[in-house]
Amino acid sequence: MAGARPVSTSAAIYFLKHTDVISATAMSHDSSVSAVTPAPFQAAIIDLDGTMIDTLGDFGVALNLVLAELALPPVLPADVERMVGKGSEHLVRSTLAHVSPGLGAAGVEALFPAAMAAYQRHYLRINGQHSRVYDGVVEGLTALQARGLRLACLTNKPTAFARPLLAQKGLDGFFEVVFGGDAFERKKPDPLPLLRTCEALGTLPARTLMVGDSSNDAQAARGAGCPVVLVTYGYNHGQPVSAVDADGTFDALTGVAAWLVSFSSTCPAKPL
Repeated sequence: MAGARPVSTSAAIYFLKHTDVISATAMSHDSSVSAVTPAPFQAAIIDLDGTMIDTLGDFGVALNLVLAELALPPVLPADVERMVGKGSEHLVRSTLAHVSPGLGAAGVEALFPAAMAAYQRHYLRINGQHSRVYDGVVEGLTALQARGLRLACLTNKPTAFARPLLAQKGLDGFFEVVFGGDAFERKKPDPLPLLRTCEALGTLPARTLMVGDSSNDAQAARGAGCPVVLVTYGYNHGQPVSAVDADGTFDALTGVAAWLVSFSSTCPAKPL
């Protein structure tokens, strides 16, 4: 399947164990599986930044407005990309430390309250103005819904940023629930947000697919007992997504939906 990478044998076994397989024949050396009848996935939990929307421009603009207020040097987009993904607090702290190494940990903490307040103010003002929906996202979400999957958006982005962004980009209607990084006591990569999202949807973790772009998403899914696939075009802290422990990678969200059709009908695990 174009735009998708082969799944490993271990990943194929994972899907067989976690989708209520009724019958199967032997697994071949190319990791394909024939004559398998899996129960369908109940839902998909989709990450936001780097998975559905390229928000790197928003992050950069907001952070540089903060740094200008604090009379600190600007941060480059490539550096922002490496720091995105672990929540706003982590992003602001990491940016302060990056642009002014001489601050030290104590200096960063001294500046953090003012920097965080400024970041929230600026981000809310420019939210979505320098971002775009990735190609294939609308089509992919539409196809996932057509497959009968219930959809949730789970992000480390604050809820006050996530909901307006989804609405502005016309994606909010796809999701039954939207949870930001401030919705629960802990953020991804802790599994708690995924477990709570499954509870909100009323679905089993083993039959709820996590779709993200980074090791945060994969680690959270592994801890929660959810299968997980990653898109190849996201951020992942500047590291290659191929190195992440996930069940497969896709070049577009449409590939995930297409794989589910194939998996549900003939279940060759290899199109992942």
